Amino acid sequence: MVYTSGIRFPCVPSVYKSTQSSCCFNGDRRSSSLSFFLKKNSLSRKILAGKLSKDYDASSLTVAASDKVLVPGSKGDGTSSFTDQLETPDTVLEEQEVLNDVDCLKMEDEEKVEIEETVSASTFVEPSFPLQEKVSTEESEAETEVRPGSIPPPGRGQRIYEIDPTLTGFRQHLDYRYGQYKKMREDIDRYEGGLELFSRGYEKLGFTRSATGITYREWAPGAKSAALIGDFNNWNPNADIMTRNEFGIWEIFLPNNADGSPSIPHGSRVKIRMETPSGIKDSIPAWINFSVQAPGEIPYNGIYYDPPAEEKYEFQHPQPKRPKSLRIYEAHVGMSSTEPMINTYANFRDDVLPRIKKLGYNAVQLMAIQEHSYYASFGYHVTNFFAPSSRCGTPDELKSLIDKAHELGLLVLMDIVHSHASNNVLDGLNMFDGTDSHYFHSGSRGYHWMWDSRLFNYGSWEVLRFLLSNARWWLEEYKFDGFRFDGVTSMMYTHHGLQMAFTGNYNEYFGFATDVDAVVFLMLVNDLIHGLFPQAVTIGEDVSGMPTFCIPVEDGGVGFDYRLQMAIADKWIELLKKRDEDWQMGDIVHTLTNRRWLEKCVSYAESHDQALVGDKTIAFWLMDKDMYDFMALDRPSTPLIDRGIALHKMIRLITMGLGGEGYLNFMGNEFGHPGLLNELMLFFSVVNYIEWIDFPRGQQRLPTGEVIPGNNFSYDKCRRRFDLGDAEYLRYHGMQEFDRAMHHLEEKYTFMTSEHQYISRKDEGDRIIVFERGNLVFVFNFHWSNSYFDYRIGCLKPGKYKVVLDSDDQLFGGFNRLDHNAEYFSSVRNFTWGGYYI
Repeated sequence: MVYTSGIRFPCVPSVYKSTQSSCCFNGDRRSSSLSFFLKKNSLSRKILAGKLSKDYDASSLTVAASDKVLVPGSKGDGTSSFTDQLETPDTVLEEQEVLNDVDCLKMEDEEKVEIEETVSASTFVEPSFPLQEKVSTEESEAETEVRPGSIPPPGRGQRIYEIDPTLTGFRQHLDYRYGQYKKMREDIDRYEGGLELFSRGYEKLGFTRSATGITYREWAPGAKSAALIGDFNNWNPNADIMTRNEFGIWEIFLPNNADGSPSIPHGSRVKIRMETPSGIKDSIPAWINFSVQAPGEIPYNGIYYDPPAEEKYEFQHPQPKRPKSLRIYEAHVGMSSTEPMINTYANFRDDVLPRIKKLGYNAVQLMAIQEHSYYASFGYHVTNFFAPSSRCGTPDELKSLIDKAHELGLLVLMDIVHSHASNNVLDGLNMFDGTDSHYFHSGSRGYHWMWDSRLFNYGSWEVLRFLLSNARWWLEEYKFDGFRFDGVTSMMYTHHGLQMAFTGNYNEYFGFATDVDAVVFLMLVNDLIHGLFPQAVTIGEDVSGMPTFCIPVEDGGVGFDYRLQMAIADKWIELLKKRDEDWQMGDIVHTLTNRRWLEKCVSYAESHDQALVGDKTIAFWLMDKDMYDFMALDRPSTPLIDRGIALHKMIRLITMGLGGEGYLNFMGNEFGHPGLLNELMLFFSVVNYIEWIDFPRGQQRLPTGEVIPGNNFSYDKCRRRFDLGDAEYLRYHGMQEFDRAMHHLEEKYTFMTSEHQYISRKDEGDRIIVFERGNLVFVFNFHWSNSYFDYRIGCLKPGKYKVVLDSDDQLFGGFNRLDHNAEYFSSVRNFTWGGYYI
């Protein structure tokens, strides 16, 4: 979801005790000197391991110590202190820095030279002995059997003050928040038998079938009368009248036919007709699990979906265990075909999932799964929350897709929308029972003026039942492995994050603008998911930087596993609008590492937001219309193309290396997907090109009288040209191969989740960034023209290093200016603090 403001939130890093002496590493090509970088006019980088020279400016470097993130200048005297012992954090430091680079080297034992064969000739470095690392919760979880769990009782909610002592100044708000959460848990226990039973709303509401017939129940307190209508009773509103109880729930039981068959056949269209304060209204049942738009019709129809046993899809493969690090391929099933059409679950299963696996991702995040009447909403204006989008196939075909992903070892995350709902009155929840306060807040509080949608009332008992049951439904019925919760910032604040420039001041998070009901709902849904499905992953889209967002609920946090690092993508777009000379290495590093201690993040250089109308992908910012004429290898390149391809690779790798503990990419962006999708775009000059996704749409007339032209409902700009990335005669192929190598590198060395991470250099003159993460040393040269020879790099461990990932490799569209057979040796330098050098 797109926001109008961004945030670079402060981190709360740990404090370290200085105990480590350091050394220096001298790279070598079996000679007396070492050159890591390319020749002139090159943009490439490497990864090595080491510590820096005292000659470097203290403000632009830090030194890596085993298993810890270290921060320069912690002595308070303008010099850098380097430590490796983690202590209880009792102070808040300004900046926590992590490490990354484009070319990586592997460090080997001096007595054993390991010849590393890496995917697509990489440039990475790793010590031959493993760094000591603690066994993470995720690791221990990954070794447990995937099975249903139980929801633990609320904890004390006080550990957040130990993690971040600055929160004590806001204890009144936070304790009140946790008190409201505990009260809700207690009320659910008292009146519903617990959160586990409460979240089974779909077993009581909507259509449920027993041995004797079908029961249909609907919560519609504003309705004066109600009747079930559909194909099964010839849409007769007098045939099946419903009765209401004291809680506003309408009910009817339809016994089986004389032959034992159900009274409503599978596939029948159904609706509920209600007499409401707004008049007679036919609505799709709120808990419907399938709805379809008939050809030539505008409204959707609810479908009674209950296929016979022999037609129901049965899952064949167990759900994968949660990986230590997440590498997510964000995908939209409908626009995943190379042809101008809406793709199907079956085609995605057969054609796209194997591609994702081959690229090295370990999770796929599916957008636009919940049914939405307006295709161009990208799935974010949901009308039927329990129904998968019928445009792409049936519920059983979606199950088949998920099962295939599990067979391939891929997690399947769902982009779930609980932040708002479509304002569609015919097909959705809006004015369902004739009132605007049914599922939503009434008046202006229940309307999102920017998104033109309705906002849930998270303090409503039945809304909680609906949304909590919805989350459980997708995990239980479809075997999804977790969620990316959309628009969480909008949920947590009454201003919805609109026209807000969050600065990191804690008063922005804990005050009257905070929607405590919404935060309590997020705590409850995380409780539910992590209790019943211990392996499930929850990711929250929060641009505000809410403290405690990724701290467990029992400790007083909101409970998400990951936060989306949304500020990183904004920073890259900001930089791409500037000259190369105006890029600041410190600014890049700060943005990539600016996250809260103990709160994991999923980083990304660009997601679907940057591909939508009105924005541009990184590839287009870098290469613009040159992409249409100079991407064929049998044509000469241009400086713009050379620079663009180099920076495209650098940006993605440094984002993965420094930006967080997970990584995300939107489908097609891995190879710089072009905007214009004409078959001839690579061979002829194009004047009228489009650099964004454009959903099929007609002409639209606004209330102001302004006319927005349509595209004749064309699907041409709403598909993915995967064939371009696969074509070895195009430069897109090299970009795709680099993305693949990058992910396989992370799979092998798991650097994103290593506790050893340290930035040793961010040189504004040389335009160099050097850092260590895990057992790798990353070196990035962002200079637009300079290459460097015999460039010495600090490293933590002594030994022999080698290149394991090189962005300048010819396979990746580079110029092959590095010798991958070169060996780099460390040497000791006796500075005041000691050090190794490559």
